[in-house]
Formats: sequence, C-alpha cells, structure tokens
Amino acid sequence: MNAQFQPTGSAYFITSETEKDERRTLAVLVDNEPGVLARVIGLFSGRGYNIDSLTVSETEHERHLSRITIVTRGTPHVLEQIKHQLERIVPVHRVVDLTVVSRDRGQERPLERELAMVKVSGTGNHRVEALRLADAFHARVIDANTEHFIFEITGRVSKIEQFIAIMKPLGLVEVCRTGVAAMNRGPEGM
Repeated sequence: MNAQFQPTGSAYFITSETEKDERRTLAVLVDNEPGVLARVIGLFSGRGYNIDSLTVSETEHERHLSRITIVTRGTPHVLEQIKHQLERIVPVHRVVDLTVVSRDRGQERPLERELAMVKVSGTGNHRVEALRLADAFHARVIDANTEHFIFEITGRVSKIEQFIAIMKPLGLVEVCRTGVAAMNRGPEGM
C-alpha cells in the first residue's frame, strides 16, 4: 500500500481524496470552569485533528462564560464532524463556524487579528533597518536597550508572518504570539 494512503488513525483518512483542506475559524462559548479547555483540546488530539491557533479568555464575567477561538484545517466533512463533536461536550453552550457565517453573508473571512511580541537583537545598520521596517508595519517598540528591541505588532496573521520573516536576517531572537482572535462583521453577536 502506498505510504501516503495508509490509515493514520485520524478522521482525515476517511474523507474522499477529492475534497480539499480548508482553513476554518471556530468560536466556542463554554462555561468558565476547570477542565473545559482540556476537554475541548482532548477532542482534537484524540481524533488526530490539528489546531493552528487557539485563544481563550473569559468574556462574560457575570455568567462565567469563556470564548475559545480555534483555527483548524481539514476537509469540509472533517470540519463538520469537529463542529458537531464540540457541540456534544457538556460545558459547551454554542459553536459557531465564523468562516461559514462570513461566506453566507457574502464576506471573504471573519475579522481576524493577532498580537505578537518580536525580539530583535542587532547593532549598526541592522538596528536602523529593523526600526525602519517596524515603523512601516506599524509595530511599536515596547522595550529597547543598546543591544535589542522588542516590538509589539497587531494585525492579520499574514502581516505578522511577513514581519517575522523580514526580521530574521536582521537579528530575530524570539517571537511570542497570542493566536487568532476573530469576530464576524455585522450587528449580530455569536
């Protein structure tokens, strides 16, 4: 049997070869209690699904609710499976596929933003060039000394990745990213 078509124990294998992988952003409203995040993550790891980005924070303090934003990839069939399996977890109140909602409204994607802190070390021309490029990307200097800068940059994932790529030859030392926060346009809530 060809190695690329061997069963992997993942639900990805059971999908038809004609379906193409898609990137989807899911918003999950859950009770803010111990173990909920572990159960959601366990669903992904136990079935061989991958998570590209994960953010979680309490959003409604009075009701003790948190919002988990998950960016994942898979075929449409697998992504529907993921959504339905998330809906069956007891402390989950609601699961919204923000990507599908955006498409249904005639929009390309939901609004997605990420924050990154990027440490760049360098002197001389590299230091000047790093500052110039940071200004072009609207990155803020949040810490600096004679040997390094730490930049804060917010924007689309592609903007963050492009900024990181151009900082590599200038002395990139470390990157810390928050993960995607996403919301659909329009007056309606989740």
